[in-house]
Parts: sequence; C-alpha cells; structure tokens
Amino acid sequence: MTDRGDDAVDPDTADTADTDDATDPLAWGTLDTDIDYSCPGFDVRRDDVRLPDGTETDFHYVDEPPAVVVLPFTPDGDVVLIEEWRQAVGRVNRGLPAGTVEADDADLATAARRELREETGYEADAVEPLHASEPANGFANSVHHYFLARGCEPASDQDLDFNESIRPVTAAYDAFREAVAAGEVRDGRAVQGVAMYELRRR
Repeated sequence: MTDRGDDAVDPDTADTADTDDATDPLAWGTLDTDIDYSCPGFDVRRDDVRLPDGTETDFHYVDEPPAVVVLPFTPDGDVVLIEEWRQAVGRVNRGLPAGTVEADDADLATAARRELREETGYEADAVEPLHASEPANGFANSVHHYFLARGCEPASDQDLDFNESIRPVTAAYDAFREAVAAGEVRDGRAVQGVAMYELRRR
C-alpha cells in the first residue's frame, strides 16, 4: 500500500455526517488498495474490491485530503471573491477562497483562515462552520468544509503556490447571489456556499 506524502491530512480524521457500514447489503469489500498515479494535490487510488454478488474487480478514484471553502464578508457586507485561471475548463473562474487542509493546521478553522489570507491577503475577525459535503463521491473521496468569515479586511499580500493565478476582488453580496441564481457563476463551491448560506438565513 502506497501512502500520500507527509504533508497530507488523512481524510478518515475529517468530520463527516455519514459512517461506514460494512454490514449493509450494498457494501463492497476492499481486498487491497494502492496508488496508481500521484501528482501535486491528489492521487489516483486503485481499490481491489468484492461486490455484493461476489464479483471481484477494481475501482479507481481521486484520493485527496480534506479542503476548506470560505465565504468571506467585509465589515460593510461585501463578499471577498477570487478570480482564478482554471486550466481544466480554460477560463478565469469567479469563486470563493478554498484550499487543502495541511498537516500543521491546528484545526479546520485554522485552515480556513490560512487559505483566506494566502489567496486574498484578507484576515477575518471571526470564522464559523457553515456546512460540509462530499462534492463528487462517485469518483473522489473529497470532503469540503465550508466556513463563514466575518469582518474580513486586507492585512497582507497574497502568498500563492507557484501554480496559482489568482486575483482577489470584492463584490456586493446581493449582486453575487443574483449572479449565482442566474447561472452566471459556474463554480460549484461558490454555488453551494451561497446556497447553504441562504438556507441558514431563513
């Protein structure tokens, strides 16, 4: 069995709403597991599995550490956004600050503050959990932990990874929400963050 690097966080330690149930008739049995391909940010893992009918086969999925997604508000109620080049879709994406939880993060809230600071240069007066989800659990074990950040103000320069092309911007929250509702914002994390925030406000 091949492990991820030392800087990865074990997703088994992340908070999740569901629990494993190996006794469920739908459950697959895992016979072995290994990494077929590794790159910065994620691995492609292969599990050798036994299906409920006894068939043995393999299953590949993206294996990555938990991530945090931040919905940040300034003291005036504007939202802090990022505009980032996304190579997979070939365009600049407008969305929320987000990133991988790192081994030296004391907790998820610490990770949220760090990602906000690194990607935008803003510091939050307070952060609070909003939601957690598995955005693509048919082919990835990703867990995204959403946070609200209040009282965000510029405090430093960005501290980006070498392969990040990010421009921080601010927008009126209502205008951003309307852009999400109109389908003008296609970033899934931004759409989900706004949707869960609106549900909480009801």
